[in-house]
Amino acid sequence: MTTTLSDAAVAVGEYAVPGSLTWLGHASVLMTTATGTRVLFDPWLENPKSPVTLEALGPIDVIAVTHGHFDHMGSAVPVVLETGATIVCVPEMAAYFATQGVTNLLEMNKGGTVHVGDVALTMVGADHSCGVAAGDGLPSIYGGNPVGFVAHLPVGGGGPVYVSGDTNVFGDMAIIRELYAPEIALMPIDGHYNMGPREAAYALGLLGVARFTPIHYGTFPLLAGTPDEVVRHLSDRGGQTRVVAIEPGASVPLVAP
Repeated sequence: MTTTLSDAAVAVGEYAVPGSLTWLGHASVLMTTATGTRVLFDPWLENPKSPVTLEALGPIDVIAVTHGHFDHMGSAVPVVLETGATIVCVPEMAAYFATQGVTNLLEMNKGGTVHVGDVALTMVGADHSCGVAAGDGLPSIYGGNPVGFVAHLPVGGGGPVYVSGDTNVFGDMAIIRELYAPEIALMPIDGHYNMGPREAAYALGLLGVARFTPIHYGTFPLLAGTPDEVVRHLSDRGGQTRVVAIEPGASVPLVAP
């Protein structure tokens, strides 16, 4: 049965509960492993739904950046300067971050896997665009291809976790299922810059995940997709994925309850 599980979310006060995934609004997600390794995906802490400030964020080990749009990396450099975290990204984005004075860089590309603490991050594809805003009316700077990540955790620690970054549904999500078998997915459902609820429901069928936490919706009126719509489309398709809808600042456990 497909259900929404807002009441199953784990409320957090300091955004660092071991063994959890915390939504920090828009596309920003903080993963804290059972042993305390902290991976921050697509940091934009200035987003209107953000429940946390940079000063309150606490230590970060790794920042995983999926692409160069400001709403996915706008806080990356300040977080590095505050915490000393390492940015993991494609080479083109690493070159950009280097121009911003960042030296803690671990560049990789699709199909590769890097190990940080007790987490292995595999970079996978995404169907979107990528460019870094140059400002002053100038064309965007080339930022390489957009990507997603699959986070592999130690035995008993939950996961694997699929964080798609900005994307439409694409057929190779079936390959992600076959190769990495993610247990939970965090994907956009806004239906304007990314796939909407109908496409997300189809994507969940390709991925075969047990749980889905929607992100990248509701930040602005334009991002109008809702978790309830995903549930409806999943039901129409006979999907079995549980939609775990949470508010910014809340968490879901890495180990399924």
